[in-house]
This record gives sequence, structure tokens and C-alpha cells, in this order.
Amino acid sequence: MNERIVVDPAIHFGKPCILGTRIPVENVLELVREGINFAEIIKDYYPELTVDDIQACIQYAIDVVRAEDIHITAKAS
Repeated sequence: MNERIVVDPAIHFGKPCILGTRIPVENVLELVREGINFAEIIKDYYPELTVDDIQACIQYAIDVVRAEDIHITAKAS
């Protein structure tokens, strides 16, 4: 899906993480959701990350949603 995101069963129980780190994609996305800008995420939380890493997390989430099959069933009357 994304060359910057890896899934390794030995790191965080196989949760997607940023390549070369133990930083879960989920943690980065939560910071983005809170409205924290990329520069602050890097400065205050994860100085080892780059803007490209954060963008890769967002793209990973988009790719997961895009690949998801949603099945809507009619409500019973």
C-alpha cells in the first residue's frame, strides 16, 4: 500500500507503523484529528518523523477506507 508504512507482527502486535520507527499510524492520525499541525507533531511529539511520513499515514488511512467493502442491508419493517 505504502512504502513508508509497515506491518510487522513483532512491532505493536502488527499494527501499521511508520517505517524505521515504532510509531503507530493510529497515533499520528489521532494528532492530526486533534488539529495539531504537522510542524507541531514533529517538534512536540515525534521529532524523528517528516512531513512525508505524516502524509503517508493519512494516505494509508485513505487506502484502507478505499479498499473496505461496505454492505448496507435494508432495515426490517
